[in-house]
Amino acid sequence: MNQKMRTSAIVVLTGMSMLLTGCASTKSESTPHAAIKVAPVSPDYKLEVTLAKLNEILATAELTVEQRARFHYDRGVLYDRVGLRILSRIDFHQALKLQPNLADAYNFIGIYYTQENQFENAYEAFDSVLELSPEYDYAYLNRGISLYYGERSELAVADMREFYKRDPSDGYRVLWLYFAEMELDAQSAMTRMADHRTQLNADAWSSALVDYLLGTKDKNAIFTLAKTGLKHPGEYAERLCEAYFYIAKAAQQRGDSIEAANYLRLALATNIYDFVEHRYAGLELARVNAAMVKPVN
Repeated sequence: MNQKMRTSAIVVLTGMSMLLTGCASTKSESTPHAAIKVAPVSPDYKLEVTLAKLNEILATAELTVEQRARFHYDRGVLYDRVGLRILSRIDFHQALKLQPNLADAYNFIGIYYTQENQFENAYEAFDSVLELSPEYDYAYLNRGISLYYGERSELAVADMREFYKRDPSDGYRVLWLYFAEMELDAQSAMTRMADHRTQLNADAWSSALVDYLLGTKDKNAIFTLAKTGLKHPGEYAERLCEAYFYIAKAAQQRGDSIEAANYLRLALATNIYDFVEHRYAGLELARVNAAMVKPVN
């Protein structure tokens, strides 16, 4: 989603910025009509090299307090990208000890609290982000997601509407606003999503995902489009991660818990750890599984 529904990872090393890309690949077809194969590959060697450099800098270099805070933050971002969430969290907390006004670190910590169902702590973290940086777009998304999973639907809708308002051409913003509004009025939410669709680029990948939720594209069309117009080697895996997640959400809405669980597992198997869809697939899967085993009164 513009940020690919991910938290951007920009690492600063001795005056240079490096934008590191994700690195997993999958092959996919739709279930249950065909087998789906997922084959993640090893992490990008550039990411490992950057981590090694950061470790060396933090261990040996004479740094100012601000520099040390920034390098802890940068290393935390990279740990997050490879799924080492505990190490990432340690670095973000260390960065905040050194530089308490680091909004980016609070944003990550809020995400982790949401993944752990610690919603009050998550709200506090995202509130801190917005106090420090009121124009931090993705804090509205992330707090809105936390409010959505915390079942505070009206507040979730308010945050998602603010996030959407800042870029109505972004299909991912349309999707998350729809999920939040669904909790208040399903029919109205669908109508509003159809209206928002008219403002999207007809050919954008995120627009196709909106079309799937609207019912104007099927799974075969989505998986075909996932292979089209790719710009870098990891993009196919990223698109599959997103497709699996939103297909699972649609299955949940239809009451098909088995299909939802299958696609959520596939989203997790892509190992695109820093995508929102991967971050919350585990939380969604836990809820689907709990609903399937819940006794009927």
